Amino acid sequence: MRRFGSARAALAAVPRLGRRGLAAYSRAAAEKEIGALARLGARVICWGEPNYPAALAAVEDAPPVLTLLGRGELLTAPIVAIVGARNASANGRRLAQELAAGLGEAGVVVGSGMARGIDAAAHGGALATGSIAVVAGGVDVVYPEENRGLYQALATQGAVVAELPLGIEPQARHFPRRNRIISGMALGIVVVEAAAKSGSLITARFALEQGREVFAVPGSPLDPRSRGANDLLRNGATLTETADIVDQLGPLLHGAPLRHHRPAIEHELPLMSPSPSPSPIAVDDDTGIGLILEKLSPTPVAVDELVRQCQLSAAAVATLLLELELAGRIERHPGNLVSRR
Repeated sequence: MRRFGSARAALAAVPRLGRRGLAAYSRAAAEKEIGALARLGARVICWGEPNYPAALAAVEDAPPVLTLLGRGELLTAPIVAIVGARNASANGRRLAQELAAGLGEAGVVVGSGMARGIDAAAHGGALATGSIAVVAGGVDVVYPEENRGLYQALATQGAVVAELPLGIEPQARHFPRRNRIISGMALGIVVVEAAAKSGSLITARFALEQGREVFAVPGSPLDPRSRGANDLLRNGATLTETADIVDQLGPLLHGAPLRHHRPAIEHELPLMSPSPSPSPIAVDDDTGIGLILEKLSPTPVAVDELVRQCQLSAAAVATLLLELELAGRIERHPGNLVSRR
């Protein structure tokens, strides 16, 4: 829609895009999916609609379509995410629940990923005031099974959100993409108990790239579950132990624009030395596609580097990459990197 001006014009372009490998989703398949969602009591929310989370809409790779089960109004409220270890300690779970309850009392919706441990505790603490679970499979798939009761409570009292279609079982590759939604819809995230290499730190990196505030709860250096959170604190995250997060997010909670800054945490985030960029050249779409594919390989490369080497405008590269992504020919990675499939 951004490129063609309207949904009708974009659909009219599908035959041309199909020649590049883009598979069109048939009207019959779309109606079947919408009917299945209706029977479940769920619905589709599209990017650009008023009830699509505003913070998430500003993210570069925001999902074009979300499926929602539960209370849609929660998506437009101020959201703070709480994430952490699945094998959380009793103290970690209690703290996550208390943090979530405190945020809820302050009028903040709590988001998380419905995993066992910290996620489940955070949802439980905010269930009475508003909580959103972003799941890695279809909105109708309960994972893990032990959280079925929590899922049913969220579906009626809170909200369950998914990017993937109905019936999709979560797989390992789905969780990082799910994590960028958790951080993207939130004003800030709180990490409670995270190992040195964990999904919670992936969420924190996404949050930094998206310009979100990152908070961390300190833990014992003797506990492996605290190493990730302690590392975040050493690299500039804000220490928190209570719902004082609300005070620090005060301006954002009242509608101030989100800050956009470069990540403060350097783990696995590529750095590029500045170099002069030539003036963009004008090419047709087919030539541009060829230029980009020629430069891509299975090793991820920065989009800025593609712009420089292809001598195309940033807007043109973004559009062509979108077409290639829709056609399943490229893969996006954290840090604004892309690779060829």
